[in-house]
Amino acid sequence: MAETVQTFNSPIETGVRALILLAESYPDQLDLQRILEFDYIMVHTGDVDGPPSIHPALPLRSGELLVRRQLIERGLMLMISRGLLGRSATPNGFMYHAEDAAGPFLDGLTAEYLDDLKDRAVWVVERFSGMSDHDVRVMLSQVYDQWSREFQVPEQPGLF
Repeated sequence: MAETVQTFNSPIETGVRALILLAESYPDQLDLQRILEFDYIMVHTGDVDGPPSIHPALPLRSGELLVRRQLIERGLMLMISRGLLGRSATPNGFMYHAEDAAGPFLDGLTAEYLDDLKDRAVWVVERFSGMSDHDVRVMLSQVYDQWSREFQVPEQPGLF
């Protein structure tokens, strides 16, 4: 019996997204938290006044950051094991970077979704790489607050 392979929200998908971000960021290195934030922004660019989002605007997407951390870590390890990414220990923790093989590997992938991700990665890196960690977190916090207001069910007397 053939085993099914999950590609959506799998280490393969998150690893390729991280690879795209790190290749676009090259030669800069990013820590896990910045990769996590940029990954979220890359697929939800519409939330931060960017191009249309690649992923749908689901009401509970703020929880994605909590779930994504482990997926992205697994994806990073997968890409490192294949020689596409590298990891360096620094006084501030681990930093990740694209290896020389990343560009040719990504150039060999053809899919509309990947082209959209590459375009969004360019936009994210150009727009947010100069921002401090604090400023990125404040911006994302404001986005979460907006979602909370948009998706709260208004109280109606007599319902409960």
